Amino acid sequence: MQLENKVVIVTGGASGIGGAISRVLVARGAKVVAVDVNAEAGGSLQQDLGENVQFILGDVSEKAVAASAVELAKTTFGGLDGLVNNAHASRQAMFNELTEEQWDLSFNTGFRATRQFMAAAYPLLAVNGGSVVNFGSGSAIVGQQTQAAYASAKEAIRGLSRVTANEWAKDNIRVNVVSPMALTAGVKAWSEAFPEMYQDSLAKVPLGRFGDPEADVAPIVAFLLSDDSRYMTGQTLMADGGANKLY
Repeated sequence: MQLENKVVIVTGGASGIGGAISRVLVARGAKVVAVDVNAEAGGSLQQDLGENVQFILGDVSEKAVAASAVELAKTTFGGLDGLVNNAHASRQAMFNELTEEQWDLSFNTGFRATRQFMAAAYPLLAVNGGSVVNFGSGSAIVGQQTQAAYASAKEAIRGLSRVTANEWAKDNIRVNVVSPMALTAGVKAWSEAFPEMYQDSLAKVPLGRFGDPEADVAPIVAFLLSDDSRYMTGQTLMADGGANKLY
């Protein structure tokens, strides 16, 4: 199988896009350490996937959670081959209305968490090489209204990814970014709060729909974690139906 015997940490890995990623990775042969604040979803994931998944209930913004996830991958599955930094909590508001707490939420669960998990994972990934998949956003690339805190954190993550792709290449660690457009619970809530913006975004998708987390986004992440993409690093892959282009 594509990911047979590979060990991967997935943040936000019990629900939404992260849950879809965890399920697809296991279906393709991987062992997964899923980190999430949703205990119910984590329990369901473990029940469905059995011994192929270890679940950690924790806040990704806390440095100790990253260390625990890496240690669990090592002690339970024998090492670490991949890291998917998917988790990110944020609130939507116009720039002038964003509070310090909302800025902190986005950067702590997005950029800070990504940095901490990468730092914690590096020693194990460097043993035999590996792959890091971080998450960007089309809202940052196009400058979508109400997304200032989220977009800023996502572009910080992309910058970090490009730098570490260069610095870690000597260790055969690849670092890439996926920028998805998927119909998650968060997107549904945003569509209800800002219906005109949602319809405007949908109208710009050439394929005419928001993606499905499991069918449209997770396979791209699986590809980046696999040896099929071993000559790719420092790239941003747009899993968005053609809505946004990078040149």
